[in-house]
Amino acid sequence: MSTTPPPANLALPVTDPELAHRLQERLDRVETLLAGHVRAHSSYVTEAASHLLDAGGKRFRPLLVLLAAEAGSDPENDAVLTSACVVEITHLGSLYHDDVMDEADVRRGAPSANARWDNNTAILVGDFLFGRSSELTAELGPEAVLIQARTFTRLVEGQILETVPPGADEDPLQHYLEVVAGKTGSLIATSARYGAMFSGAPAEVVEALAAYGEIVGSAFQLSDDILDIASETGESGKTPGTDLREGVPTLPVLMAQSQAVGSTDAADVRLLDLLSRPLTEDADVEEALTLLRAHPAMDEARSYVVAQAEAAKKHLSVLPAGAVRDALEAFADVVAVRTG
Repeated sequence: MSTTPPPANLALPVTDPELAHRLQERLDRVETLLAGHVRAHSSYVTEAASHLLDAGGKRFRPLLVLLAAEAGSDPENDAVLTSACVVEITHLGSLYHDDVMDEADVRRGAPSANARWDNNTAILVGDFLFGRSSELTAELGPEAVLIQARTFTRLVEGQILETVPPGADEDPLQHYLEVVAGKTGSLIATSARYGAMFSGAPAEVVEALAAYGEIVGSAFQLSDDILDIASETGESGKTPGTDLREGVPTLPVLMAQSQAVGSTDAADVRLLDLLSRPLTEDADVEEALTLLRAHPAMDEARSYVVAQAEAAKKHLSVLPAGAVRDALEAFADVVAVRTG
């Protein structure tokens, strides 16, 4: 067996050197294909559509396609590479729209498209990328078209629900979990589904990996919520309290609010007051972070994400023991306790 260490830049924790090098080689091919797929007839559109692709990113979704394809008999199938491009281009298109909705100035360390150009350009480039991903999906056949359509519907519905507060008879936490499942879990589930499906994996494996992707994808976002509060500046590469500043409800915040309602404890009363509005003053953000970090809701949130990771891993029982299953299990474990 090769003693060459695995590539260090894979977004998934693949420790088997041979598997890691196979994935890296295929991911490099996907990267080349992506650069071609975002080209347009107009140099202006090409520049704008290439903007976020060139800014980098972990390429987690196409990598999951490639890893899931290892569960089938034909992981080298061209359709696997095409479907890897489909999910990444869909993801990129959603980022252009996200940045407009969030009025973001920076994405992946570079100016966001709406900041560099304008909102209209960013929205239309996002639409262009969605159109390009649809073209590629059509090459994969009618079943893939239906899967992609359903995925896109869920993704957009999740984005819409994020802008709408839960109704009076709705549980705010369940509302938020539905948002996360739509915005994040749906496309990651499809990534795993496509990889297994186009490599010829049995139907049982395809469904199991899609279920795994749905859960672990949502858990990844929920662990991000915890990092937004728990990490110190610079520790995770994120600025702590970003969601608090924007008034975005997240898993630990919603759990803390639920626990603090009706409490007479001075810290709970103050926390509820702070969480009732976007926080624009640095001192308020720091106070809210201090109160949240000490609140039992943080442990509850961590326990929830760990339980989700365990639930995701149970779906992997259909896979034989080996490097592929190990990598998927390791990713679920990393999601549960990650610090960046």
